[in-house]
Amino acid sequence: MIKYKGIHHLSMATGDLQATIHFWRDLLEMRLVVGMGKPGYRHYFFEISPNNLISFFEWPDVEPTAEKDHGFPVKGPFTFDHVAFEVQRKEDLWMLKDKLETGGFWVSEAIDHGFIHSIYSFDPNGIPVEFSYSVDGFNVRENPTLVDSSPHEAALEGPDPQRDRWPSVQPYAEPAERDLFPGEGRELFQENKKNWWKR
Repeated sequence: MIKYKGIHHLSMATGDLQATIHFWRDLLEMRLVVGMGKPGYRHYFFEISPNNLISFFEWPDVEPTAEKDHGFPVKGPFTFDHVAFEVQRKEDLWMLKDKLETGGFWVSEAIDHGFIHSIYSFDPNGIPVEFSYSVDGFNVRENPTLVDSSPHEAALEGPDPQRDRWPSVQPYAEPAERDLFPGEGRELFQENKKNWWKR
């Protein structure tokens, strides 16, 4: 069985990296841990938690998206609704609400969803963000729950992976034959690249 550690990173796009850095690093207090780029292209990563990052590509012609309320149904081509971040303490939720409002960002009232309490806002790029605190005493990871009044047939099969659904996997290649091809990011380890933060 594959073991996941979390979401390594979500990648978004911006046309204004400065506003993005000020929001994610300075207002939300997520450390900026990687910055790569060249003219016409930048890729910056912010630390959410020890196992999770969010990154932004800066492309000059990207414009902020029109704000769409979180979870509000839409029609037509669509793939992304919102990203939700979990905070450790109930107080963190209220601190974020105050910080967002003080920073001039719209933020919802705190919503009680039963298993989480959440607030909703938008980053400078129009990306819908949610911040949630998990309610003590009800952990959906430990106690999966299906209360849909008309559940999808696949959901009725249960919460655990149905391993017989797909063909058996044949190994891709022997370890000695597993090639890696160079990609963006290798410049982080090139001696001729200046690390602006290194003293």
